[in-house]
Amino acid sequence: MSPSALKNYLTKLVEQQLSLSAMIWGPPGIGKSSIVRQIAEDHQLEFVDLRLSQLAPTDLRGLPVPQEGITRWAPPEFLPQSGRGILFLDEINMAPPALQGVAQQLILDRAVGSYRVPDGWFIWAAGNRKEDKASVYDMPAPLANRFIHLDVEPELADFRAYGYRSNLHELVLGFLSFRPDLLHKIIPHERAWPSPRSWEMASQLFNAGLKIAPAVGPVAAEFNAYVAIMRDLPDLDTITEGKSQPAFPTETSLKYAVVTGLVRRCTTAAKALPALSWLAEHATAEWVQLFATDLFPLLREKKQLPALQKQILANEQLRSFLNDYTRLLMG
Repeated sequence: MSPSALKNYLTKLVEQQLSLSAMIWGPPGIGKSSIVRQIAEDHQLEFVDLRLSQLAPTDLRGLPVPQEGITRWAPPEFLPQSGRGILFLDEINMAPPALQGVAQQLILDRAVGSYRVPDGWFIWAAGNRKEDKASVYDMPAPLANRFIHLDVEPELADFRAYGYRSNLHELVLGFLSFRPDLLHKIIPHERAWPSPRSWEMASQLFNAGLKIAPAVGPVAAEFNAYVAIMRDLPDLDTITEGKSQPAFPTETSLKYAVVTGLVRRCTTAAKALPALSWLAEHATAEWVQLFATDLFPLLREKKQLPALQKQILANEQLRSFLNDYTRLLMG
């Protein structure tokens, strides 16, 4: 499933108060833990993120403490004691078998040693797969059988939507729209390789005027070549201001750059209408659709979509597009 589908699925578990233990499988760097953290924030839940690969069994079970002739286990302070939240066991299959055994007890019994998970806490976990070249242990069948298993894969549309909301550089988004195969690509024998997480780092480096190869490895050369041809890009600000009507580019990479750049600039209905009119007149339908698909949800969040709807209805040139984009407009 895509990251957005995973978020919707986990959200329903929370809303329906289904205390089922979920195991999220997926390649590294696609945002598994970020999705879980966002769900916790959206529902005002506490969030405890445990990287099991960095813990020992005693870290989770606690230490034995003698009390009145009886040895009790003193639980670690990082485990939840009250309230409602999500206990997230990340990198669970990178943990050695002894620690996985302790985790199994925590998941099965919602208790380990003298500690018990409070009611109102979800226990979810995540791990990488062997095919992702991760150093993982096989998950014991009894432990695997305690989970519902959710597989997630990187999805460009989800990353573009995230990138617009997170102000990732428009050239990064344009490049990945042009080369979607490079959104996530593990490159053997390279320390740095492209993933949604590393592209976010690359955007920060690019904004700072630094080379992005330390984040995404050898694919930085292709990105740099893409950036080099951006000198042929039309002035996007004058398009959103309705001051110019340049021709739509013929080079595919420039087309993606134009669309992503316009989406980034169209923060209001007043800016979106000239851009939409220009695309409708100069570009083919597929590029208008890409622009609308990316922009309309963002304008809806900013409460600007109703104003754009009214302006489109009043614009004779754009009425013909209403039938194609009614679902996006009315959402």
